[in-house]
Amino acid sequence: MKFAKTKEVLNQLVADLSQMSMVIHQTHWYMRGPGFLTLHPMMDDFMDDVNDQLDEISERLITLDGAPFSTLKEMAENTKIPDEVGRWDRSMEERLATLVEGYRYLADLYQKGIEVSGEEGDDPTQDIFIEFKTATEKRIWMIQAHLGKAPEIDA
Repeated sequence: MKFAKTKEVLNQLVADLSQMSMVIHQTHWYMRGPGFLTLHPMMDDFMDDVNDQLDEISERLITLDGAPFSTLKEMAENTKIPDEVGRWDRSMEERLATLVEGYRYLADLYQKGIEVSGEEGDDPTQDIFIEFKTATEKRIWMIQAHLGKAPEIDA
């Protein structure tokens, strides 16, 4: 099977991007406090970005004759991004830190994709992984800056 490792990473991303969309959505729904008026609509942009990545990743997987996960059960069974029930008692800083954790995981997974697609000679998919890793690292930087922290991308 051609590009087997690349397809595996692509499908992992399908599950994880789906979960990350829900984590962002939960942040959007449950946020309260200082910064709400700015951060609440910003979460719509974050969700749009993740959903656009999900669509492109899924379509690339299909292009390579793969079969993306497509049920909630598959997403839940395969994601590596933690799930938690929404609560009102979390601060904005805690919510944003949770997003950073998810984005860091995705950046690492994109890096793995860059490596395996390079090994397998799948340059188009490698380009997608590079583009999305770059965007994810920028998102980390922006959230960390809001939290008064350095991006810590190279930590």
